[in-house]
Amino acid sequence: MDYRGISKGTYGWNQPGAAGTGPLVARSWHVAWPMTLIMSFEFLIGLTDVYVAGRVGKDVQAAYGFVIQLYFMFIVVANALTVGAVSVLSRLYTEGDRDRLTAAVVSSMALTCASGAFVALVGILFTPGLISLLNIPSQLKPYCAPLVRIYSAGLLFEYMLINANGILRSCDRIMISLRTMAAVCALNIVLNIFFVFFTPLGFRGIALATALAALLGCLVNLAYVRRLATGVRTWSGSTVRRIIDIGWPMGALQVLWQLGSIALFLIISELPEHKVEILAALTAGLRIESAIYLPAFAFNMANAVIVGNFLGEKKQDEAYRSGLVTAFIGVCVVTILVAVIILNAWRIASLLSQNPIVVRESVRYLKIAMISEPFMACGAILGGALSGAGDTRNVLARVAFGIWIVRIPLAYLFVVILGFGAASVWWSMNISQFIQAYLLYSWYAKRKWLKTA
Repeated sequence: MDYRGISKGTYGWNQPGAAGTGPLVARSWHVAWPMTLIMSFEFLIGLTDVYVAGRVGKDVQAAYGFVIQLYFMFIVVANALTVGAVSVLSRLYTEGDRDRLTAAVVSSMALTCASGAFVALVGILFTPGLISLLNIPSQLKPYCAPLVRIYSAGLLFEYMLINANGILRSCDRIMISLRTMAAVCALNIVLNIFFVFFTPLGFRGIALATALAALLGCLVNLAYVRRLATGVRTWSGSTVRRIIDIGWPMGALQVLWQLGSIALFLIISELPEHKVEILAALTAGLRIESAIYLPAFAFNMANAVIVGNFLGEKKQDEAYRSGLVTAFIGVCVVTILVAVIILNAWRIASLLSQNPIVVRESVRYLKIAMISEPFMACGAILGGALSGAGDTRNVLARVAFGIWIVRIPLAYLFVVILGFGAASVWWSMNISQFIQAYLLYSWYAKRKWLKTA
């Protein structure tokens, strides 16, 4: 019996002549639509967080926006290790070596558990002190420190949940992840509203809801991952080294990305007026924009699995073409979402804040940012294909260039030196997205990454 399951036969993945565009579209969609739903659940969680924070007050909403950037930095290691694990496991899965696959699963989970415990401890002990030193509006700091401590306490569960989801989608068990994340989403939203509005926890309930929901998802996924590891359960040092080698550039990239987001927050803090309202507007705008980011990165992660599976089957041409097909589908989905958000920008922004200045600035942000979203999607999804092939260093170089050589210097020039308003920051973000997309596509099209995969 094929321990990998029977779903490949649905689209004739291993059959001769299954290299046409139709089967590639089917294969891409088979992985991408559940990932899109999973990322939609993440979007609903984040949207609820912003909505609840906005109902408490603009200071809480702005503080949450800053803290969530730190939280994304906390889970950088988990995401990086998962990128490496997906690249390794997706190939081992299609190669069919049960013992090597099991060793990779065991090693990946053990490495993730140790990393999550370490980062959680660092977050609890040191981040509140860091917040007191940062140049953010003083009225936000009393809200930031409690949120950081609670988010940090749940990091171990978040790490294990993220990594287990990566393992499951690498091994054609994505529907399990879909069910788990649906439960996580429902629990997070219910607990969020309950803790904030019906208990003395108040705004702290936003973070506690996330931690408890991650605990539930972690326990459910671990039960399924245990069943997947049917070979000899051993530690594989070579697999760990391979996971780290592939994953560290993506970890560095996410650190640079989040530092870039924090730098933008600090640059906006230099605006002469309405700085808190604009920070709250950016928080709301980013959450609305994540309706586009998250599907784009769902296709990014789907592309990593698909390309990795094809490379495990020694089908390099199909790997290249499937990456382009998945990118095309993803850009089409994002373009539709862009139109929906532009047409409903004011209505959506009004749901997340009652402050007229915050709403106005959120709408302005959305109308500018939407211009670059199809380009962002193209670059991100092709970056996923490169990650699935293990070529993460070139992804790091091109995206880091867009952020730190283009976006941050332009934003600083526009706001601090030239004295322009917040809209100039949004345009600097657009310009960087155009450049990143071009750099990633041009590298992908050269196919050099296939020779080293």
